[in-house]
Amino acid sequence: MPGQLSLFDFDIAPQDLWQSPPPAPPPAPAPDLLQHPRAQREIVLRGHRVGYEFRVARRRSIGFTVGLEGLSVRAPRWVRRADVDEALQDRAGWILDKLAEQRERAQRLQAARVSWREGESIPFLGEPVVMVLDPRVAGAVLDADGSGLPGVPRRVLRVGLPHDATPEQLREVVQGWLQRQALRLFKERAAHFAPRLGVRVRRLALSSAATRWGSASDDGAIWLHWRLIHFTLPVIDYVVAHELAHLREMNHSRAFWEVVRSVLPDYQHARRTLDDVPVPVLD
Repeated sequence: MPGQLSLFDFDIAPQDLWQSPPPAPPPAPAPDLLQHPRAQREIVLRGHRVGYEFRVARRRSIGFTVGLEGLSVRAPRWVRRADVDEALQDRAGWILDKLAEQRERAQRLQAARVSWREGESIPFLGEPVVMVLDPRVAGAVLDADGSGLPGVPRRVLRVGLPHDATPEQLREVVQGWLQRQALRLFKERAAHFAPRLGVRVRRLALSSAATRWGSASDDGAIWLHWRLIHFTLPVIDYVVAHELAHLREMNHSRAFWEVVRSVLPDYQHARRTLDDVPVPVLD
């Protein structure tokens, strides 16, 4: 048993007493830590082999960037390879921490990837909804399966498609349903918060912006990203209140955040959730 000593009887041939012990196996290579897909160089940082992308750039110093793909290094043309290696070793702790964070994020993103087939689930208002093909319904209908079992989704989205529907057909119908639900809910929450903030929403529309959850213009128009519908209601409320607050303060000053706080005292928790929880990958 590991960690204990046991006594055994051995039969040892005399010649075995004089044989040299077998050579030690070669040391295992340092483990990879988020190798960059376009890596041209490698370095071992505190026992971790890191492949990184290197680019010559018009700058005065060596710069590091750690993203989902891995580590990228930019340096002036005159910088020697040894200088780059030394700079990387000096920042090894920071680089490894950021790479570990990005690896964890990549794993969460992979786990959030939606598989477009019957029996798979998609998050809706923070809970998984199982997609079931049901040609008897029109469009998509949400209902509860009544199981209530731990770890089992309680809601089912019945999608009006034949059982041989393609993943593309399923995605089109479900995505359309999600967008309709998003617009309905966003309008309800905007109507709830607008009077409390003393603002008037003249137009509310869905957005598919690549980098923003919402935006507002000084003429009273609001755009909200439809994929907020994946999150819980407190997160949606935060984004809605955030954009409505811009109708009073078109900035991110202290006064702006006080407007948000006036209707959502705990808005920071929802803000962190929005940053930390991965958005489902719908590809």
